[in-house]
Amino acid sequence: MGKDTGFKEFGRELPPKIAPQERVKNYHEFVGTYSDEKLNQQSARCMNCGIPFCHSGCPLGNIIPEFNDAVYKKKWEEAYQILSSTNNFPEFTGRICPAPCESACVLGINKPAVVIEEIEKHIIEIAYAKGYVKPTAPLIRSGKTVAVVGSGPAGLATAAQLNKAGHLVTVFERDDQPGGLLRYGIPDFKLEKTIIDRRLEVMKDDGITFKCNTEVGKDIQADELLRNFDAVVLSGGSTIPRDLPIPGRELKGIYFAMQFLKQQNKRVSNASFTGENITATGQDVIVIGGGDTGSDCVGTSNRQSARSIKQFEVMFQPAKERTLAMPWPSFPMVLKTTSSHEEGCERFWGINTKRFIGDENGNLKGLVVTDVEWEKDFLGRPVKFKEIEGSEREILCQRVFLAMGFVHPQHSGLLEQLGVELDERKNVKAKEGVFRTNVNKVFTAGDMRRGQSLVVWAISEGREAARKVDEFLMGYSELESKDAINEYQMDL
Repeated sequence: MGKDTGFKEFGRELPPKIAPQERVKNYHEFVGTYSDEKLNQQSARCMNCGIPFCHSGCPLGNIIPEFNDAVYKKKWEEAYQILSSTNNFPEFTGRICPAPCESACVLGINKPAVVIEEIEKHIIEIAYAKGYVKPTAPLIRSGKTVAVVGSGPAGLATAAQLNKAGHLVTVFERDDQPGGLLRYGIPDFKLEKTIIDRRLEVMKDDGITFKCNTEVGKDIQADELLRNFDAVVLSGGSTIPRDLPIPGRELKGIYFAMQFLKQQNKRVSNASFTGENITATGQDVIVIGGGDTGSDCVGTSNRQSARSIKQFEVMFQPAKERTLAMPWPSFPMVLKTTSSHEEGCERFWGINTKRFIGDENGNLKGLVVTDVEWEKDFLGRPVKFKEIEGSEREILCQRVFLAMGFVHPQHSGLLEQLGVELDERKNVKAKEGVFRTNVNKVFTAGDMRRGQSLVVWAISEGREAARKVDEFLMGYSELESKDAINEYQMDL
């Protein structure tokens, strides 16, 4: 424990941010860094609890009190070694993770939680600056080959761990550059792509091969992959978006969120793209969906100088604090105001879109909505809703972005060719902790297996799946297991 009275002396404090009216002028990250003094104070707030619930709150099982103590003592290499022992990419999670570890922080019972996510980001950035992040290619190779399909966070974590185990890893990506959702889903103002490229260079120097512009199941047939590799890991993500099949859906001006976000990310990277040019400039925008992807559409629309922005959510407005339905240390579904909302957005809850309205040329000009009220159970959880009589009205808009989540991975092509079984939600079927499909030597991890989830869960799944692939190839594995790490911490 860095300072036994730290949690009493210092309050939670976040790094400074560039003002909204300035940061919307570009796509750069806008969250600053702590001074040495502030970083020391924030790490001092960690109580090194007897039972650190933050471990269980984190899907990766990060060893949080120990790296906080190292930060307080300015033992930067030790802090980096502790953090990287459980997390391959803290530069990603330190920027875009919703920090379930902070929701489970014991200090958070009656005080603001420790700023674990920000401390994590500072550790990895200091580690890069001091030269601690280096290629660590294994001296001895196993001679086994593994194909990883998909280069999102799950695929990258799988590749990194299997390479560490000594296997020869090839990552296949259908886009022009690796990164998956990190590159073409997350806007640059939350995660600049130089951060991804920096990590990819380390991975390439470690001996991992990346083959981009290659869609397995189209450019390479599935049976060829099975013939040429000793194991295959499917980590393509959950890519089919949830649609809104109501009257007028065919009108021009209605797009899936990822169509909009991916295209803008390509513009920022000076990458070429095909198809219709989708922008919000000078338009009245409505984002349907209240999650992080919807928030990203809001932030991007602000930077494109939309005339007005509204965000719709069919659910009722969340509580501002925990309720009986979300006790500590569970992750609370409370009202979240993101940095994009700070930049300008009118938010609506309990609103249901009935139909889209178009002009004589087939362009979107508005939509019809009704307010809804929800029936709740005894814990305040939603059961079903009904429309409020007399609340139907028309709202002007020329752009609608559908940000209602994703339903399952793409089935055509690779999955159909392999013949993998699907579960009841149409994800690739593989038991948690096993990650093996019904097809010999084919494994799966990340959103493709568990469904739409968090980046931190994708990394966790990739690490755990890599261990099972290693066991399959070698009969044993010396790769770290999250369960083993947690047991070791409990023994301490």
